[in-house]
Amino acid sequence: MRYTIRLFPQISRAGEWFLRSGIHETNGGVARYYRADLERNQPVSTEITGYAVSALVYLHSVTKDERYLERALAGARFLTLTAWDQASQTMPFEIDPRTLTYFFDCGIVVRGLLSAWRVSGTDEFLDVATGIGRSMARDFTPPDNDGFHPVLSLPDTQPLTRDPLRWSRSSGCYQLKAAMAWWDLYEATGEGQFRDRYEQALAHSLLTWGGFLPGHPERPKVMDRLHAFLYFLEGLLPRANDAQCATVLCAGIRSVAHHLRDIAPEFERSDVYAQLLRIRLYADWAGVAPLDRDSAQWEAHRLARFQAVDSDPRIDGGFCFGCKGEAWSPHVNPVSTAFALQALALWEACRTGDAQAHRHLLI
Repeated sequence: MRYTIRLFPQISRAGEWFLRSGIHETNGGVARYYRADLERNQPVSTEITGYAVSALVYLHSVTKDERYLERALAGARFLTLTAWDQASQTMPFEIDPRTLTYFFDCGIVVRGLLSAWRVSGTDEFLDVATGIGRSMARDFTPPDNDGFHPVLSLPDTQPLTRDPLRWSRSSGCYQLKAAMAWWDLYEATGEGQFRDRYEQALAHSLLTWGGFLPGHPERPKVMDRLHAFLYFLEGLLPRANDAQCATVLCAGIRSVAHHLRDIAPEFERSDVYAQLLRIRLYADWAGVAPLDRDSAQWEAHRLARFQAVDSDPRIDGGFCFGCKGEAWSPHVNPVSTAFALQALALWEACRTGDAQAHRHLLI
């Protein structure tokens, strides 16, 4: 048999969307999203490819279906052989043109490559992940150590002006998700510098997280910031059992749930539901935040509504990015789909009493 575990139909359809939709292009890279209204993919992104590699490795881990592993390794080879700039030791945001590099994106690529390395043992995946981790420390750290530069221009690696109202263009607690790549590199290589860099990022995030929410005068933008804030909560997982981190995890989950329910009638994002459900489960498994099953059930139900049903394989099974009132976004999004399929699979495993998920498999 091809499968050792049969995923329930929702998750199987999401996995098939990664395989059949064309979002994973022939060169191994993954497009940022599919525009259903325009019937075309957006350009390939290294960050999104990193997420997809992690998602495909996760799907292989629970199904043993070799198609997922083959596609994951194709994505990892794209990152190491095509996207990675060996001469400048940088990972660009996009490869055409190579004009920007993001701290956050680099961390996601590292985690994707490490997930492929763990399952395949391919040295080049670890070697490039290590190189990116070093470039993150070298190029993105300002002289005053005030967080990390969010984005640099290429090829000169000069920081762009920060924008406090755009979370992706500002330094903040959300960067801890990317910094978690340093902790993973420490575990993979034993190099203490990577552990120290994660600890530096953790300390800065713990000092600044309290002012991140709501953080914007426009309520839809607060919903966007919930997505980023959940990255911060995910980034706490290597230290979840530390007293301060456990306290922040509990407070953060409550804060996100409050803002989400308040803003949802106006604007909802599928990834926010998925991330909140996942962090509830991981925090419960870590023994720091008992699972609120009623809230988790509500979030799983709301999340499931975002999965597309369509005769077009470019759409069917993927998850829509968002919804404003009754208006659904035309963006069929690989990151939303990856987060959603994992969140729903973990929730189903929790409901049926199956084993907990390993932190390394968090997409």
